[in-house]
Amino acid sequence: MDPATVVVLLTLLLGIQPVTTDLYLPALPMLARDLHTTVSAAQLTLSALIICFGVGQLICGPLADRFGRRPVLLVGLSLYTVASVLSAAAPTIGWLILWRALQGAAMAAAVTCGRSIVRDLYAPHEGARVMSRALTGLGFIAMASPLVGGLLVQWLSWHAALTVLAVFGAGTLAFVVWRFEETAPKLNPTATQIAPMLKNWVSVVRDPTFRAWAALSALTYGGLFVTLAGSSFVFIDVLGTSRVTYGAFLLSSSMAYVAGTFLCRRLLLARGLRGAVAVGGALTLAGGLSMALLSLVGVHNAWAIAVPQWLFAVGHGIHQPCGQAGAVGPFPEKAGTAASLSGFGMTLSAFAVGLWLGHSFDGTVYPLTLGVGAFSIGLALVAWTLVQRHGDPHGTSTPKPA
Repeated sequence: MDPATVVVLLTLLLGIQPVTTDLYLPALPMLARDLHTTVSAAQLTLSALIICFGVGQLICGPLADRFGRRPVLLVGLSLYTVASVLSAAAPTIGWLILWRALQGAAMAAAVTCGRSIVRDLYAPHEGARVMSRALTGLGFIAMASPLVGGLLVQWLSWHAALTVLAVFGAGTLAFVVWRFEETAPKLNPTATQIAPMLKNWVSVVRDPTFRAWAALSALTYGGLFVTLAGSSFVFIDVLGTSRVTYGAFLLSSSMAYVAGTFLCRRLLLARGLRGAVAVGGALTLAGGLSMALLSLVGVHNAWAIAVPQWLFAVGHGIHQPCGQAGAVGPFPEKAGTAASLSGFGMTLSAFAVGLWLGHSFDGTVYPLTLGVGAFSIGLALVAWTLVQRHGDPHGTSTPKPA
């Protein structure tokens, strides 16, 4: 595969996650009303998807190491497309939760294989740069998703928003069939056997480099997920903005994220992996703390959330490619397993956020603003301590020429 094909492939495989979560966020309040359910039950459609996504990664990683990336992608994307169609047609909240859970498990195949492909083809430092290019494309997908979702919900219904996911899944499946060539350097016939699989998990988790980068990825995604899961209710129900305005907020946040991925590539050349993350930690801390402090002094409006979120999103655009490439860097022979464990940590973080928001939402801005603030503190601490001490897998922090 030529480099452009690889970047497009990674953009589609990794972009399936923001499409699946972001596009239907503007539909949550309408969905809750149409299905005669509660806010917490509506949030469960997202939480169920996320936890099944996490568990699915633990399964898909070893499967991808055992059978290769291509067969796992073909099965996973086919299931995702079917689950998307069933979600759009769900008659009750119970059925919607069930199909969204299946959707999350199937989505794990795309994301896990995408992260594994990066390690199959590139060394960690170069992998971070390639990942940042793909995540730039993901950012544009994330830009369009909430705005398109808001327009579809306002003009049609939440069913239409979920139908778009089926179209995206089918298109990604077609691209994989058409262009993807197997990248696994060597299949591991023992990868799915219980004892070797557990041994692989232990060896990966015990590695301090993996733990540093996996912790960074989990915290940056957890902070982002506070906004993804909580902002629709804060903007639409608490601050009284329209669904289209809320979609524009998510669009602006995605633009800041894309800017962060461009900045990431610059920083990788100048400072290496650890230096880039140190700068990202400062940006996320500035964004999260300012959002929390503004809310605590009584500034409750859309701008007091949007502007700090832009800073957090720029930092996220640095942390995400570096964290994902760094976590799999020490494990070229079991990239699928390392990618699945790192992804599972991100999912646990998001699932905990979803549960907490479902029970703590009190009709104010505080669950959102204080949640982002708390994650930004933890993120900066990991970026400035663990990553600086242990985050250099086999010399990957040394800058290389473009």
